[in-house]
This record gives sequence, structure tokens and C-alpha cells, in this order.
Amino acid sequence: MARKQVLFTFPRELIREPVIHNLSHNFKVVTNIRRADVAEDRGWVMLELEGDTREIDNAIAWAKARGVRVDSIGGDLVEG
Repeated sequence: MARKQVLFTFPRELIREPVIHNLSHNFKVVTNIRRADVAEDRGWVMLELEGDTREIDNAIAWAKARGVRVDSIGGDLVEG
């Protein structure tokens, strides 16, 4: 099992869509939300994605195609 830590940044038009829920149902990836900040006009979520490397890559590509900005991050997400 691979694990990747990412930052999803959502544009205004995706704030109310269940992107993370859909991602976990469309791909064999376990999502673990570590931090998040969501407002009416913007939002971001720090996630750990766990699964097969190909599934994680496909899930990230899908999120980007939906309009989510995806950045890789490292380190302990709880500690900062």
C-alpha cells in the first residue's frame, strides 16, 4: 500500500460538491482528512490518500480534471 499526502484547494464552484466522497467511491483509495478550512468562496483540505499507487495517481488526476488544485505535501500534517 502506498500513501501520499496532498493539499486539495477547491474553487468556489466546487465547494458544495462531495469531491472527496466521490473520489473514495470512484477509486480504491482510503481518504483521511487531516486538516481543512472551508468557507463559502474557497476551501482547502489536507488529505492522506492510501491505496495502490496507480489508484492514487488516477484519483489525483480525476480531482484535477474536476478543477481541484492538487499539491503534494510532506511532513506531519497534524503537527504542521
